[in-house]
Amino acid sequence: MSEENVQKAYKSDSEQKHVWNAEMDATDEKLIRLIQDGIEFTHSPFSKAAAELGISEDEVVARLKNLISEKKVRRFGASIGHLALGFTANGMGVWDVPEDKIDEIGKVMATFNEVSHCYNRPRSEEWPYSMYTMIHGRTPEECEAVAKRISEAVGISEYKLVFSEKELKKKGVRI
Repeated sequence: MSEENVQKAYKSDSEQKHVWNAEMDATDEKLIRLIQDGIEFTHSPFSKAAAELGISEDEVVARLKNLISEKKVRRFGASIGHLALGFTANGMGVWDVPEDKIDEIGKVMATFNEVSHCYNRPRSEEWPYSMYTMIHGRTPEECEAVAKRISEAVGISEYKLVFSEKELKKKGVRI
């Protein structure tokens, strides 16, 4: 992989084009860009964004509430540092779930507190798994015990647990 190819593929923030399919005004888009990496834990957490946008903090809050109600922003909340809290084992469970049971079994898998993500993806001839769960624990053994509990709860015994070796990037979608 050459540096030239990497540079061709990469777009800086200034090169990013408008990414919204839904209608959104420029102020809302700029607001999201300003706060998407977090806000300060202060008595006036939106003061910097308000000043940058030239609007009041109350308007910032009103705009965020509106973006949430319109489902343009999924949620607004704190993000824990799972590694700092001791959750150092992350196992991706891959499950061979029958197509006619995907929704039913996915709903059960998603109820486990240790599961942060639960997805259905297409299977292939080389890879028979159609359901994916991210299971978090303090040790690999904890993750394995959770996977076993999930297996028993949904009646799926054909699965594998693949552990993360190194985190290269972890970030939500950015605009």
